[in-house]
Amino acid sequence: MRDSDRPSSARNVLGDPLASCCTRPLTGFYRDGHCHTGPQDVGSHTVCAQMTVEFLRFSVARGNDLVTPHPELGFPGLKPGDRWCLCAARWLEAHAAGVAPPVVLAATHEKALEIVPLAALRAHALDMQ
Repeated sequence: MRDSDRPSSARNVLGDPLASCCTRPLTGFYRDGHCHTGPQDVGSHTVCAQMTVEFLRFSVARGNDLVTPHPELGFPGLKPGDRWCLCAARWLEAHAAGVAPPVVLAATHEKALEIVPLAALRAHALDMQ
């Protein structure tokens, strides 16, 4: 992981220190609970989202089954209410389809803004109540 993406220096979409997304299940490209990113993360797993039935169905239909557990990979399978670091492009695709899951802005990495407009994230923010 690059120094600029470490927990002490990573920033969220609001310009603040990046908060944890989820540790149960343990999420993040680096499986550290944060939506950190780096050169190996070609999918930009930077959007901290709370799973919904609609989004999980959408993701399965797009060929990305986030529901089925894969213990051999340390993946428990997701259910509605779980938080997970999603690929920014997949979140944007779901947004265009009207099934984007809610997001946690404080835990969404600033790199997500290279793909997703801040206005779209704010419109689905759990932490902007």
